[in-house]
Amino acid sequence: MRQGASVLVSLSLLLLIAAGALNGCATAPRFDTRGVDVRITPATAVKDAAAVRNHRVLWTGMVLNSKNLKDHTEIEVLAYPANSDHKPDLGREPLGRFLLEQPGYLETADYAQGRLITVVGVIDRAQEGRIGEASYTYPVLTVAQLHLWPKSEQGQAAEPRIHFGIGVIFR
Repeated sequence: MRQGASVLVSLSLLLLIAAGALNGCATAPRFDTRGVDVRITPATAVKDAAAVRNHRVLWTGMVLNSKNLKDHTEIEVLAYPANSDHKPDLGREPLGRFLLEQPGYLETADYAQGRLITVVGVIDRAQEGRIGEASYTYPVLTVAQLHLWPKSEQGQAAEPRIHFGIGVIFR
């Protein structure tokens, strides 16, 4: 009976370790989507800026530019539709551009051109700007939650780090 109890404890410990390892592989962050208005895109926000002011949105995209200002960091983003993990889906058409205002300092080397980002925020206003020689109106978000996706997850899904199987792998 003593040996059976030892095997049961060993199996329980093994299952606990495996569950912890699998949980550590979950890379999708949790976003607070309470009150998020999924109907509003950056393009629709500009069309009726007064009507959508103070609305909460979840937008995703690719960083185009970031700069530190006196009391906040401003990030220009090319918006893309979100996938089921709230990550930008670069395989779909862009939805326009928007600006983020994050109070305080963010390292602009981390928020560099090409990085993928997801933000939950409140639409603050529309702001005139320029893209090259053309005028452009940006919706501006005040950030409530900001996630910079790891470089390993840029573009396509990252390759899993755990492989199961029997045989030889050719790459």
